[in-house]
Amino acid sequence: MPFKIGAIPRPRKERKLPDVLTQEEVKRIFCAAANPKHRMVLLVIYSGGLRIGEATRLRLEDIDPARKMIHIRGGKGKKDRFTLLSEKVVNELSHYRAFFKPGQYLFEEERQGKPYSPSSIQHVFRRVVENAGITKPVTVHTLRHSFATHLPREIQSSVDLGI
Repeated sequence: MPFKIGAIPRPRKERKLPDVLTQEEVKRIFCAAANPKHRMVLLVIYSGGLRIGEATRLRLEDIDPARKMIHIRGGKGKKDRFTLLSEKVVNELSHYRAFFKPGQYLFEEERQGKPYSPSSIQHVFRRVVENAGITKPVTVHTLRHSFATHLPREIQSSVDLGI
């Protein structure tokens, strides 16, 4: 019988659950972020369950404080979607916008008009996690997983984000 590579069944890929931060660890991260801009970036990522690229491309008009929504344009798969925005983060954003006066993008580099880079956010996150004393392996994307895990509890009862 001829040997056919395509006929050999492949083993199933292992599907692990992602690491998730506890609500207490998330609060410690926000408290450890001394820079208001860095704190705001992390708050928006967690509050809306954003991917890092979505957060860097947020424009001022994408935030709807009246409806407490964020409009994500061209997310993964070039799809648009809406996500939640916490009341506490809406209030923080108004202070952030008054202080930093962003131009086109919500989070901009020192040079006005250029969006904050994903690598800058990753670097900031690593520093903040270290300052918060969190030892488990986490990335910025862990905030997104934590948002999705904490959301059902958030709906049932208001969670204090340490703001």
